[in-house]
Amino acid sequence: MKNIYRKLTQKIFLVPKEESIQKNIKTFSPSEKILFFALVILFIGSVIIILFNINKFFLVEVPSKGGMVTEGVIGSPRFINPILAVSDTDRDLTTLVYSGLMKATPDGNLVEDLAESYNISEDGLIYDFILKDDIFFHNGVKVNSDDVIFTIQKTQDVGLKSPKRASWDGVAVEKINDKEIRFILKQPYTPFLENTTIGILPSHIWADENSGQFSFSMFNNKPIGSGPYKIKKIKYNSSGKPLSYELKSFKKYALGEPYISNIKFIFYPSESSLIDGYKKREIENINSISPDKLSELEKIGAQIKHTPIPRVFAVFFNQNQATVLANKEVRESLAVALDKKKIIQKVLGGYGKEINGPIPYGILESAKNDKHNEIINAEERMELAQEILKKGGWKFDEEKTLWKKETKKENFELRFSLSTANTPELKSAAEIIAEEWRNIGADVNIKIFESGDLNQNIIRPRKYDMLLFGEVISRELDLFAFWHSSQRNDPGLNIASYANITADKLLEDARATTDKNVMIDKYKKFEDEISADIPAIFIYSPDFIYITSKNIKNFELGLVTAPEERFLNIHKWYKETDSVWNFFTD
Repeated sequence: MKNIYRKLTQKIFLVPKEESIQKNIKTFSPSEKILFFALVILFIGSVIIILFNINKFFLVEVPSKGGMVTEGVIGSPRFINPILAVSDTDRDLTTLVYSGLMKATPDGNLVEDLAESYNISEDGLIYDFILKDDIFFHNGVKVNSDDVIFTIQKTQDVGLKSPKRASWDGVAVEKINDKEIRFILKQPYTPFLENTTIGILPSHIWADENSGQFSFSMFNNKPIGSGPYKIKKIKYNSSGKPLSYELKSFKKYALGEPYISNIKFIFYPSESSLIDGYKKREIENINSISPDKLSELEKIGAQIKHTPIPRVFAVFFNQNQATVLANKEVRESLAVALDKKKIIQKVLGGYGKEINGPIPYGILESAKNDKHNEIINAEERMELAQEILKKGGWKFDEEKTLWKKETKKENFELRFSLSTANTPELKSAAEIIAEEWRNIGADVNIKIFESGDLNQNIIRPRKYDMLLFGEVISRELDLFAFWHSSQRNDPGLNIASYANITADKLLEDARATTDKNVMIDKYKKFEDEISADIPAIFIYSPDFIYITSKNIKNFELGLVTAPEERFLNIHKWYKETDSVWNFFTD
């Protein structure tokens, strides 16, 4: 064989011209021909493999337009309208159909959406916006300053009772020209920029609708906005109730046409039916599932995404109604007795973060520390809580199994009620809290109310001893409404009826400054005041839970202040991809 190979190579490489190759091949013996063609095939194959690997080395995967996302939600929409939306389903669809001057991003910042640029005056009272040139509504009509002004004025209309009205109360809006709008504030308000994320209505469609007709307009169900998606198809049941909405990507969206071509929303009447739909693969994305349902979804391979949501759940003390709580040692003792980790684990399944102050987890650079963090077990907590009561002059009545304190003005018993809403999460948390307080010798009566009744008849008139409740904190971190002494009475949200002159000044300064570092410093000092006064026991910030398809790429949950904000970067999501040489991506 070696002699045949030597002879063959000599014949090939001594050939002076290419056209004589065929003549040389004819001189080969049968075995030489077989070896020759085998070498040729091997050579060609090697070249193809090398070229394939070189091509593969230079190829990169890039997003491509196409694909569909199916989203399952509980309840059907009523107001797909940025100034009327009340339910989670309303807000989900509104977020996709409409766009505002500014847009929040998953990293917690704000970027220009319909706006090309903006300018804030040095005194923080005037905000000037310039619109982009080529921005359109879904029906092809160009967006202009009249649409912005119309939207804000309708939001301020008392007759419409918009949930957004409080954010725009007292703000004047002026038209400079077709592309420029000016907002004038009565006093500096740093979080104002967040208000400008409100979706803009097309005035040419809504102008003829008066306040009485506004909420009944067909455009609340068949909306036309300027957002990343427009309504493509609506499916109804026999009674006219929508079963699903299909949305199509908008090519002229201000931030670029989304990669995902279609999004379909399917509506379910309950959490159980929603989960059943997910198991049947009718839908691929679901959100806000109860923590106790997650284990069964994990077993079938669900991809669970979660992130802390800026909500503060706490027990707020009403010292005006329950004077026993005016004793600081009582508030401190009750705070020490609570095992927050236990509540988070049992109530939230671990999907939450412990908090020790009025600012949600992850908002400031450092969380407020609990000075009792060194307590590691229930026995130590109980002993310390009881020791605090003893030092405060309390004595334990063995017969009544209750703590008592006698003073010149009043005799106290450690007896009070804890009010909360009729939701599984809050009811479970209330039971754990009451049990721990009973263990130290307190008499606790739990009162459960339906959400509407709680708000109207309990919270607004401040008729509670203690309130287990959650506060929704905005991205811009404005705590004024929750803690300033001017907000102690309805419609203020200071449900602890907290009053502290130093705290008031810090809150006023924090919302007026344009320097973020100054604002953070003010809020940290404010937290110190709250920690010293103990007007509430801060327990946890829950996680937002989103079960999403593994096929969706470039999904980013980030900072979510409400469920609809899972869609903040939806125009960047993609399912389909193309492969191109990397120098074409620059």
